[in-house]
Amino acid sequence: QVELVESGGGSVQPGGSLRLSCKASGYTMSGRCMGWFRQRRDKARELVASIYTDDYTTYYDDSVKGRFTVSLDTGENTVYLQMTSLKVEDTAKYYCATDRRSSWACSPRYWTTAGDRGQGTQVTVSS
Repeated sequence: QVELVESGGGSVQPGGSLRLSCKASGYTMSGRCMGWFRQRRDKARELVASIYTDDYTTYYDDSVKGRFTVSLDTGENTVYLQMTSLKVEDTAKYYCATDRRSSWACSPRYWTTAGDRGQGTQVTVSS
């Protein structure tokens, strides 16, 4: 049985930090993209960060570059999203997702549909 379970969401003030975790069960951690999508109010779901399992190549949406860091612990089958300098506009439900594809296809330009994803975790940034 395959499963993605997120944790680590919460409420934080602008400028604060949070770390999201996603435990993947039942997946072979090779030849696939692991990523974080988010859905903001009245916006389409979007990929903000991803990592390729085989070479740890990372990709980021321009809106989070320099502030978010995605990482992968293949031994623990866990992908992380470290979020710093959070802004009000980062408020969203964040979903962990995975898909079998080539490294180049993990970028936000090509990975536009979440496919297998978890239930999501809410991140709220407000003063």
